Amino acid sequence: MSTSLFSDGSRQAISPLSVQLALSVVVPVYNEIESIPRLVEAIASTLQDNQLNYEIICVDDGSSDGSADLLRQIAGDRTDLKAVLLRRNYGQTAAMAAGFNHCQGQVIITLDGDLQNDPADIPRLLEKLDEGYDLVSGWRKQRHDAALTRLLPSKIANWLIAKVTGVAIHDYGCSLKAYRAELVMDMNLYGELHRFLPALAFIEGARIAEIPVRHHARQFGRSKYGLGRTLRVLMDLFTIFFMKRFLTRPMHVFGLFGLLSMALGIGVGIYLTFLKLTMGEDIGSRPLLILAVVLFLAGIQLLSFGLLAELSMRTYHESQNRPIYRVREVVGARMPQ
Repeated sequence: MSTSLFSDGSRQAISPLSVQLALSVVVPVYNEIESIPRLVEAIASTLQDNQLNYEIICVDDGSSDGSADLLRQIAGDRTDLKAVLLRRNYGQTAAMAAGFNHCQGQVIITLDGDLQNDPADIPRLLEKLDEGYDLVSGWRKQRHDAALTRLLPSKIANWLIAKVTGVAIHDYGCSLKAYRAELVMDMNLYGELHRFLPALAFIEGARIAEIPVRHHARQFGRSKYGLGRTLRVLMDLFTIFFMKRFLTRPMHVFGLFGLLSMALGIGVGIYLTFLKLTMGEDIGSRPLLILAVVLFLAGIQLLSFGLLAELSMRTYHESQNRPIYRVREVVGARMPQ
């Protein structure tokens, strides 16, 4: 049997994905009551045309415009829609995590609930994913957003994130992505980490691709994004950098700075001792003495903190039975007789 999701001519689904529940489409929703009916119909129409078994999971993130009631009503009328209603507004990361936790499909598609992502691009994401990738990210090559408040900060953020994480994709902010389910289920989300999913996946050893997708101007409501999120993104970027470099070896960073601080403190102390013993200078009132003591004590604290972080990390991995490696494939294993 072919490994492609779609045949070239008949558009019949010929992958094993079509036998089981193939897709889970996760849509975080916050005050999008006008967009919800059109979006659900567009997703269902696209997936039905390609004859895939699917489910749509809309996660209402504490909407105040009646979106939750509308989703409850639509979910009661349809067999392909599951509505997950959160108690309050937790943020997009929490909404996506809730959606992931309720998925049953082998492949997970995410997209925004504002109709700016085009569900018609989903088959293209699947075809790219079927080439052997674990994550395919959309690239809004021609965006229809405000240049100053959306496009410019986005370009700067994408460049910075790519440099820090080492995952060179053009559009981290595009919610339209396709994931293999086993990849998503292995990642824990918090803060604003939903935008860093490609970087988190890269840490797990995922193969990542990017394709251009369509982007439409907002039809209803107003954007929930703005310049105010920049600081939160930067803080989470530091978290991602630390996770990528030192997740399983925190002593390598804290210990290094601790040793450097102690070495500087000892060096300054030796210098002051030399001045006192050979030149008879008074060092008791010199700021350098205070600096030497502070550097030495800071070094001890950093070393101690690194040791505690190391122990915490080992306890975490052992208590969660979470391995520090990922096996992509086992070749040559024989089945027991």
